[in-house]
Amino acid sequence: MQSIRELYRIGNGPSSSHTMGPKKAATIFAESHPEAKKFVVTLYGSLAATGKGHLTDEAILSVLEPVAPATIEWLPKTFLPFHPNALKLKAYDSDGKLTDSQTVYSVGGGKLSDGEKTIGVAGNEGKDIYPMTTMTEVMEWCEKTGKSYWEYVEECEGKGIWDYMAEVWQVMKDAVERGLDNEGVLPGPLSLHRKAASYFIKAKGYKASLQSRGRVFAYALAVSEENASGGEIVTAPTCGSCGVMPAVLYHLEESRSFSKNRMLRALATAGLVGNIVKENASISGAEVGCQGEVGVACAMAAAAASQLFGGSPAQIEYAAEMGLEHHLGMTCDPVCGLVQIPCIERNAYAAVRALDANLYSSFTDGIHRVSFDRVVNVMKETGHDLPSLYKETGEGGLAKGHTFS
Repeated sequence: MQSIRELYRIGNGPSSSHTMGPKKAATIFAESHPEAKKFVVTLYGSLAATGKGHLTDEAILSVLEPVAPATIEWLPKTFLPFHPNALKLKAYDSDGKLTDSQTVYSVGGGKLSDGEKTIGVAGNEGKDIYPMTTMTEVMEWCEKTGKSYWEYVEECEGKGIWDYMAEVWQVMKDAVERGLDNEGVLPGPLSLHRKAASYFIKAKGYKASLQSRGRVFAYALAVSEENASGGEIVTAPTCGSCGVMPAVLYHLEESRSFSKNRMLRALATAGLVGNIVKENASISGAEVGCQGEVGVACAMAAAAASQLFGGSPAQIEYAAEMGLEHHLGMTCDPVCGLVQIPCIERNAYAAVRALDANLYSSFTDGIHRVSFDRVVNVMKETGHDLPSLYKETGEGGLAKGHTFS
Protein backbone atom coordinates (compact mmCIF):
# COMPACT_ATOMS: atom_id res chain seq x y z
CA MET A 1 0.00 0.00 0.00
CA GLN A 2 1.36 3.38 -1.01
CA SER A 3 1.91 6.63 0.87
CA ILE A 4 -1.05 8.68 2.09
CA ARG A 5 0.66 11.59 0.33
CA GLU A 6 -0.89 10.15 -2.82
CA LEU A 7 -4.33 10.13 -1.22
CA TYR A 8 -4.09 13.69 0.11
CA ARG A 9 -3.19 15.59 -3.05
CA ILE A 10 -3.15 19.37 -3.06
CA GLY A 11 -4.49 20.89 -6.27
CA ASN A 12 -7.34 22.66 -8.01
CA GLY A 13 -10.88 21.35 -8.53
CA PRO A 14 -13.40 20.46 -9.60
CA SER A 15 -12.42 16.80 -10.08
CA SER A 16 -9.37 14.76 -9.15
CA SER A 17 -10.03 12.09 -11.78
CA HIS A 18 -11.47 14.37 -14.48
CA THR A 19 -9.38 17.53 -13.99
CA MET A 20 -6.25 16.93 -11.93
CA GLY A 21 -5.42 13.54 -13.50
CA PRO A 22 -5.88 14.52 -17.17
CA LYS A 23 -3.99 17.79 -16.64
CA LYS A 24 -1.10 15.86 -15.12
CA ALA A 25 -1.16 13.39 -18.04
CA ALA A 26 -1.09 16.26 -20.53
CA THR A 27 1.79 17.90 -18.66
CA ILE A 28 3.89 14.73 -18.77
CA PHE A 29 3.14 14.23 -22.48
CA ALA A 30 3.86 17.86 -23.40
CA GLU A 31 7.18 17.80 -21.54
CA SER A 32 8.13 14.66 -23.46
CA HIS A 33 7.28 16.28 -26.82
CA PRO A 34 8.40 19.92 -26.83
CA GLU A 35 9.00 19.65 -30.60
CA ALA A 36 5.40 18.62 -31.43
CA LYS A 37 3.50 20.73 -33.95
CA LYS A 38 0.06 19.36 -33.10
CA PHE A 39 -1.61 17.38 -30.34
CA VAL A 40 -4.82 15.35 -30.50
CA VAL A 41 -6.39 14.01 -27.30
CA THR A 42 -9.19 11.46 -27.37
CA LEU A 43 -11.33 11.14 -24.25
CA TYR A 44 -13.16 7.86 -23.61
CA GLY A 45 -16.03 6.71 -21.42
CA SER A 46 -16.67 8.74 -18.30
CA LEU A 47 -13.99 11.31 -19.11
CA ALA A 48 -15.83 12.12 -22.33
CA ALA A 49 -19.35 11.81 -20.92
CA THR A 50 -18.91 14.38 -18.16
CA GLY A 51 -15.65 16.00 -19.20
CA LYS A 52 -17.06 19.38 -20.18
CA GLY A 53 -18.80 19.77 -16.85
CA HIS A 54 -15.59 18.82 -15.07
CA LEU A 55 -13.49 21.22 -17.21
CA THR A 56 -11.44 18.28 -18.50
CA ASP A 57 -10.89 19.86 -21.90
CA GLU A 58 -9.87 23.20 -20.40
CA ALA A 59 -7.38 21.51 -18.07
CA ILE A 60 -5.77 19.57 -20.92
CA LEU A 61 -5.67 22.46 -23.40
CA SER A 62 -4.20 24.84 -20.81
CA VAL A 63 -1.11 22.61 -20.79
CA LEU A 64 -0.85 21.52 -24.44
CA GLU A 65 -1.73 24.67 -26.35
CA PRO A 66 1.26 26.71 -25.12
CA VAL A 67 3.39 24.01 -26.83
CA ALA A 68 1.35 23.40 -30.01
CA PRO A 69 -2.25 23.56 -31.28
CA ALA A 70 -4.39 20.87 -29.69
CA THR A 71 -7.82 19.37 -30.30
CA ILE A 72 -10.07 17.19 -28.17
CA GLU A 73 -12.08 14.22 -29.47
CA TRP A 74 -15.00 12.92 -27.40
CA LEU A 75 -16.00 9.22 -27.35
CA PRO A 76 -18.41 8.83 -24.39
CA LYS A 77 -19.80 5.50 -25.62
CA THR A 78 -16.40 3.84 -25.91
CA PHE A 79 -15.01 2.28 -22.73
CA LEU A 80 -11.49 0.90 -22.68
CA PRO A 81 -11.13 -2.31 -20.62
CA PHE A 82 -8.77 -1.17 -17.84
CA HIS A 83 -10.74 1.80 -16.44
CA PRO A 84 -13.70 4.04 -17.46
CA ASN A 85 -11.51 7.18 -17.31
CA ALA A 86 -9.23 6.81 -20.31
CA LEU A 87 -7.52 9.26 -22.64
CA LYS A 88 -5.18 8.84 -25.58
CA LEU A 89 -2.63 11.55 -26.30
CA LYS A 90 -1.07 11.86 -29.77
CA ALA A 91 1.77 14.06 -31.00
CA TYR A 92 2.33 15.01 -34.67
CA ASP A 93 5.23 16.62 -36.53
CA SER A 94 5.12 19.46 -39.07
CA ASP A 95 4.26 16.99 -41.87
CA GLY A 96 1.23 15.73 -39.96
CA LYS A 97 2.96 12.45 -39.18
CA LEU A 98 2.15 10.74 -35.89
CA THR A 99 5.31 10.70 -33.77
CA ASP A 100 3.99 9.22 -30.53
CA SER A 101 0.79 7.95 -28.91
CA GLN A 102 0.11 7.13 -25.27
CA THR A 103 -3.01 5.80 -23.54
CA VAL A 104 -3.43 6.87 -19.93
CA TYR A 105 -6.02 6.06 -17.28
CA SER A 106 -7.06 8.53 -14.57
CA VAL A 107 -7.92 6.08 -11.83
CA GLY A 108 -9.06 8.41 -9.06
CA GLY A 109 -7.58 10.92 -6.65
CA GLY A 110 -5.40 12.42 -9.41
CA LYS A 111 -3.50 9.15 -9.84
CA LEU A 112 -2.50 7.93 -13.32
CA SER A 113 -1.84 4.46 -14.72
CA ASP A 114 -0.77 3.07 -18.09
CA GLY A 115 -2.85 -0.03 -17.43
CA GLU A 116 -0.02 -1.88 -15.70
CA LYS A 117 1.74 0.53 -13.39
CA THR A 118 1.40 3.97 -11.85
CA ILE A 119 2.96 6.71 -13.98
CA GLY A 120 4.15 10.24 -13.36
CA VAL A 121 5.63 9.57 -9.94
CA ALA A 122 8.97 10.47 -8.40
CA GLY A 123 10.96 9.53 -5.32
CA ASN A 124 8.95 7.29 -2.97
CA GLU A 125 5.73 7.96 -4.85
CA GLY A 126 4.18 4.83 -6.28
CA LYS A 127 6.13 2.56 -3.93
CA ASP A 128 4.46 0.20 -1.48
CA ILE A 129 5.46 1.23 2.03
CA TYR A 130 2.65 -0.27 4.15
CA PRO A 131 3.09 -4.02 4.75
CA MET A 132 -0.39 -4.35 6.31
CA THR A 133 -3.20 -3.40 3.96
CA THR A 134 -6.44 -4.26 5.77
CA MET A 135 -8.12 -2.59 8.72
CA THR A 136 -8.32 -5.89 10.60
CA GLU A 137 -4.56 -6.44 10.37
CA VAL A 138 -3.76 -2.91 11.52
CA MET A 139 -6.34 -3.02 14.33
CA GLU A 140 -4.88 -6.27 15.64
CA TRP A 141 -1.40 -4.69 15.48
CA CYS A 142 -2.69 -1.71 17.49
CA GLU A 143 -4.22 -3.97 20.13
CA LYS A 144 -1.05 -6.09 20.35
CA THR A 145 1.40 -3.18 20.59
CA GLY A 146 -0.81 -0.70 22.45
CA LYS A 147 -0.20 1.82 19.69
CA SER A 148 -2.65 3.85 17.59
CA TYR A 149 -3.43 3.92 13.87
CA TRP A 150 -1.51 7.17 13.43
CA GLU A 151 1.55 5.54 14.96
CA TYR A 152 1.39 2.83 12.28
CA VAL A 153 1.30 5.62 9.71
CA GLU A 154 4.37 7.21 11.27
CA GLU A 155 6.24 3.90 11.35
CA CYS A 156 5.60 3.33 7.64
CA GLU A 157 5.94 6.90 6.38
CA GLY A 158 8.64 8.26 8.69
CA LYS A 159 8.49 11.41 10.80
CA GLY A 160 8.61 13.57 7.67
CA ILE A 161 4.93 12.79 7.10
CA TRP A 162 3.98 15.35 9.76
CA ASP A 163 5.32 18.27 7.74
CA TYR A 164 3.16 17.16 4.85
CA MET A 165 0.14 16.64 7.11
CA ALA A 166 0.63 20.20 8.38
CA GLU A 167 0.56 21.50 4.81
CA VAL A 168 -2.55 19.46 4.04
CA TRP A 169 -4.32 20.77 7.14
CA GLN A 170 -3.45 24.37 6.29
CA VAL A 171 -4.81 24.04 2.74
CA MET A 172 -8.00 22.48 4.12
CA LYS A 173 -8.50 25.32 6.60
CA ASP A 174 -7.76 27.95 3.97
CA ALA A 175 -10.41 26.42 1.70
CA VAL A 176 -13.01 26.56 4.49
CA GLU A 177 -12.25 30.20 5.22
CA ARG A 178 -12.19 31.29 1.56
CA GLY A 179 -15.45 29.47 0.96
CA LEU A 180 -17.14 31.18 3.89
CA ASP A 181 -16.04 34.56 2.57
CA ASN A 182 -17.02 34.02 -1.07
CA GLU A 183 -20.49 34.62 -2.45
CA GLY A 184 -22.11 34.67 -5.88
CA VAL A 185 -22.85 32.03 -8.50
CA LEU A 186 -20.77 28.95 -9.25
CA PRO A 187 -19.49 28.51 -12.83
CA GLY A 188 -21.58 26.52 -15.28
CA PRO A 189 -25.11 26.49 -16.70
CA LEU A 190 -26.86 25.55 -13.43
CA SER A 191 -26.50 29.10 -12.02
CA LEU A 192 -26.10 27.58 -8.57
CA HIS A 193 -25.66 30.13 -5.81
CA ARG A 194 -22.99 29.63 -3.16
CA LYS A 195 -24.64 28.83 0.17
CA ALA A 196 -21.78 28.51 2.68
CA ALA A 197 -21.76 32.15 3.80
CA SER A 198 -25.52 32.30 4.38
CA TYR A 199 -25.56 28.96 6.22
CA PHE A 200 -22.78 30.19 8.48
CA ILE A 201 -24.63 33.40 9.30
CA LYS A 202 -27.98 31.64 9.83
CA ALA A 203 -26.38 29.06 12.13
CA LYS A 204 -25.53 31.81 14.61
CA GLY A 205 -29.24 32.38 15.26
CA TYR A 206 -29.94 28.86 16.50
CA LYS A 207 -29.44 27.22 19.87
CA ALA A 208 -26.10 25.54 20.50
CA SER A 209 -26.95 22.04 19.23
CA LEU A 210 -28.47 23.22 15.95
CA GLN A 211 -25.85 25.95 15.59
CA SER A 212 -23.16 23.28 15.72
CA ARG A 213 -24.78 21.28 12.93
CA GLY A 214 -25.36 24.40 10.85
CA ARG A 215 -21.70 25.31 11.10
CA VAL A 216 -20.67 21.84 9.92
CA PHE A 217 -22.98 22.25 6.93
CA ALA A 218 -21.43 25.65 6.22
CA TYR A 219 -17.86 24.36 6.39
CA ALA A 220 -18.57 21.45 4.05
CA LEU A 221 -20.40 23.72 1.62
CA ALA A 222 -17.52 26.21 1.75
CA VAL A 223 -14.87 23.71 0.64
CA SER A 224 -17.11 21.99 -1.92
CA GLU A 225 -18.02 25.35 -3.45
CA GLU A 226 -14.35 26.30 -3.63
CA ASN A 227 -13.74 23.00 -5.42
CA ALA A 228 -16.61 23.58 -7.85
CA SER A 229 -15.13 26.95 -8.79
CA GLY A 230 -11.66 25.53 -9.40
CA GLY A 231 -10.13 26.66 -6.09
CA GLU A 232 -7.26 24.99 -4.26
CA ILE A 233 -8.35 22.01 -2.17
CA VAL A 234 -7.07 18.68 -0.89
CA THR A 235 -8.35 15.41 -2.30
CA ALA A 236 -9.85 13.57 0.68
CA PRO A 237 -10.07 11.12 -0.94
CA THR A 238 -11.17 12.97 -4.12
CA CYS A 239 -12.06 16.48 -5.26
CA GLY A 240 -15.75 15.62 -5.40
CA SER A 241 -15.69 14.58 -1.74
CA CYS A 242 -13.18 17.15 -0.51
CA GLY A 243 -15.62 19.02 1.78
CA VAL A 244 -16.31 16.26 4.30
CA MET A 245 -12.97 15.94 6.11
CA PRO A 246 -12.24 19.68 6.42
CA ALA A 247 -15.77 20.35 7.70
CA VAL A 248 -15.53 17.80 10.49
CA LEU A 249 -11.99 18.64 11.54
CA TYR A 250 -12.40 22.42 11.29
CA HIS A 251 -15.54 22.21 13.43
CA LEU A 252 -13.82 20.07 16.06
CA GLU A 253 -10.76 22.29 16.22
CA GLU A 254 -12.92 25.40 16.55
CA SER A 255 -15.35 23.98 19.10
CA ARG A 256 -13.03 21.77 21.18
CA SER A 257 -9.66 23.53 20.84
CA PHE A 258 -7.76 20.36 19.98
CA SER A 259 -4.02 20.90 19.59
CA LYS A 260 -2.37 20.98 16.18
CA ASN A 261 -0.58 17.68 16.83
CA ARG A 262 -3.86 15.95 17.62
CA MET A 263 -5.42 17.33 14.44
CA LEU A 264 -2.52 16.02 12.36
CA ARG A 265 -2.77 12.60 13.99
CA ALA A 266 -6.48 12.52 13.17
CA LEU A 267 -5.62 13.37 9.56
CA ALA A 268 -3.14 10.48 9.49
CA THR A 269 -5.71 8.04 10.87
CA ALA A 270 -8.24 9.18 8.30
CA GLY A 271 -5.64 8.88 5.55
CA LEU A 272 -4.96 5.29 6.55
CA VAL A 273 -8.68 4.50 6.30
CA GLY A 274 -8.94 6.05 2.84
CA ASN A 275 -5.75 4.32 1.74
CA ILE A 276 -7.11 0.92 2.74
CA VAL A 277 -10.18 1.49 0.56
CA LYS A 278 -8.03 2.74 -2.30
CA GLU A 279 -5.84 -0.36 -2.06
CA ASN A 280 -8.62 -2.95 -1.76
CA ALA A 281 -11.46 -1.36 -3.75
CA SER A 282 -11.60 2.06 -5.41
CA ILE A 283 -12.12 5.77 -4.71
CA SER A 284 -13.16 6.51 -8.30
CA GLY A 285 -16.78 7.53 -8.90
CA ALA A 286 -16.46 6.38 -12.49
CA GLU A 287 -15.55 2.90 -11.26
CA VAL A 288 -17.70 2.31 -8.16
CA GLY A 289 -20.05 5.31 -7.89
CA CYS A 290 -20.22 8.02 -5.25
CA GLN A 291 -19.95 5.46 -2.44
CA GLY A 292 -16.24 5.39 -3.29
CA GLU A 293 -15.97 9.17 -2.97
CA VAL A 294 -18.41 10.67 -0.44
CA GLY A 295 -18.87 7.30 1.30
CA VAL A 296 -15.14 6.89 1.83
CA ALA A 297 -14.81 10.55 2.88
CA CYS A 298 -17.47 9.94 5.53
CA ALA A 299 -15.60 6.87 6.80
CA MET A 300 -12.36 8.84 6.94
CA ALA A 301 -13.94 11.74 8.83
CA ALA A 302 -15.71 9.39 11.26
CA ALA A 303 -12.39 7.68 12.05
CA ALA A 304 -10.69 11.06 12.50
CA ALA A 305 -13.39 12.25 14.90
CA SER A 306 -13.19 9.02 16.90
CA GLN A 307 -9.41 9.38 17.09
CA LEU A 308 -9.76 12.93 18.43
CA PHE A 309 -12.24 11.89 21.10
CA GLY A 310 -9.99 9.09 22.36
CA GLY A 311 -11.69 6.16 20.65
CA SER A 312 -10.10 2.74 21.00
CA PRO A 313 -8.81 1.04 17.82
CA ALA A 314 -12.03 -1.00 17.73
CA GLN A 315 -14.23 2.09 18.16
CA ILE A 316 -12.35 3.95 15.42
CA GLU A 317 -12.77 0.97 13.09
CA TYR A 318 -16.49 0.82 13.93
CA ALA A 319 -16.98 4.53 13.25
CA ALA A 320 -15.29 4.16 9.86
CA GLU A 321 -17.37 1.06 9.08
CA MET A 322 -20.62 2.90 9.72
CA GLY A 323 -19.51 5.89 7.69
CA LEU A 324 -18.97 3.71 4.63
CA GLU A 325 -21.70 1.11 5.16
CA HIS A 326 -24.49 3.65 5.15
CA HIS A 327 -23.37 5.03 1.80
CA LEU A 328 -23.33 1.64 0.05
CA GLY A 329 -24.93 1.77 -3.38
CA MET A 330 -24.70 5.54 -3.78
CA THR A 331 -24.63 6.43 -7.46
CA CYS A 332 -22.40 9.01 -9.14
CA ASP A 333 -24.85 11.06 -11.21
CA PRO A 334 -23.77 14.72 -11.36
CA VAL A 335 -26.24 16.96 -13.16
CA CYS A 336 -24.67 18.36 -16.36
CA GLY A 337 -21.43 16.64 -15.37
CA LEU A 338 -20.73 19.40 -12.86
CA VAL A 339 -19.43 18.68 -9.36
CA GLN A 340 -22.34 20.69 -7.93
CA ILE A 341 -25.69 18.84 -7.86
CA PRO A 342 -25.93 16.54 -5.90
CA CYS A 343 -22.23 16.51 -4.96
CA ILE A 344 -22.10 19.64 -2.79
CA GLU A 345 -25.09 18.71 -0.63
CA ARG A 346 -23.78 15.16 -0.29
CA ASN A 347 -20.59 16.54 1.23
CA ALA A 348 -22.58 18.48 3.83
CA TYR A 349 -24.75 15.50 4.77
CA ALA A 350 -21.77 13.13 4.93
CA ALA A 351 -19.96 15.48 7.31
CA VAL A 352 -22.74 15.35 9.91
CA ARG A 353 -23.15 11.61 9.33
CA ALA A 354 -19.47 11.19 10.15
CA LEU A 355 -19.98 12.95 13.47
CA ASP A 356 -23.03 10.77 14.15
CA ALA A 357 -21.03 7.62 13.34
CA ASN A 358 -18.39 8.70 15.86
CA LEU A 359 -21.05 9.38 18.50
CA TYR A 360 -22.76 6.03 17.92
CA SER A 361 -19.43 4.20 18.10
CA SER A 362 -18.46 5.99 21.31
CA PHE A 363 -21.50 4.46 23.07
CA THR A 364 -20.22 0.96 22.24
CA ASP A 365 -17.18 -1.12 23.11
CA GLY A 366 -16.35 -1.27 19.40
CA ILE A 367 -17.45 -4.87 18.98
CA HIS A 368 -19.78 -5.42 16.02
CA ARG A 369 -20.65 -8.06 13.42
CA VAL A 370 -19.72 -6.45 10.07
CA SER A 371 -16.09 -5.42 9.75
CA PHE A 372 -14.81 -2.39 7.86
CA ASP A 373 -12.90 -4.72 5.52
CA ARG A 374 -16.11 -6.59 4.72
CA VAL A 375 -17.87 -3.34 3.84
CA VAL A 376 -14.95 -2.35 1.59
CA ASN A 377 -15.30 -5.63 -0.30
CA VAL A 378 -19.06 -5.19 -0.59
CA MET A 379 -18.59 -1.63 -1.84
CA LYS A 380 -16.28 -2.91 -4.56
CA GLU A 381 -18.75 -5.63 -5.58
CA THR A 382 -21.68 -3.20 -5.49
CA GLY A 383 -19.77 -0.66 -7.57
CA HIS A 384 -18.91 -3.18 -10.23
CA ASP A 385 -22.53 -4.38 -10.33
CA LEU A 386 -23.88 -0.85 -10.84
CA PRO A 387 -24.79 -0.19 -14.48
CA SER A 388 -22.38 2.23 -16.15
CA LEU A 389 -25.08 4.90 -16.50
CA TYR A 390 -24.91 5.37 -12.71
CA LYS A 391 -21.13 5.82 -12.66
CA GLU A 392 -20.28 9.34 -13.80
CA THR A 393 -21.55 9.01 -17.35
CA GLY A 394 -24.31 11.62 -17.10
CA GLU A 395 -26.87 9.13 -18.46
CA GLY A 396 -28.71 7.93 -15.37
CA GLY A 397 -30.09 8.91 -11.99
CA LEU A 398 -30.29 12.63 -11.26
CA ALA A 399 -28.19 13.40 -14.33
CA LYS A 400 -30.64 11.82 -16.75
CA GLY A 401 -32.14 14.32 -19.17
CA HIS A 402 -29.71 17.09 -18.24
CA THR A 403 -27.13 18.04 -20.84
CA PHE A 404 -24.19 20.40 -20.81
CA SER A 405 -24.18 23.05 -23.51
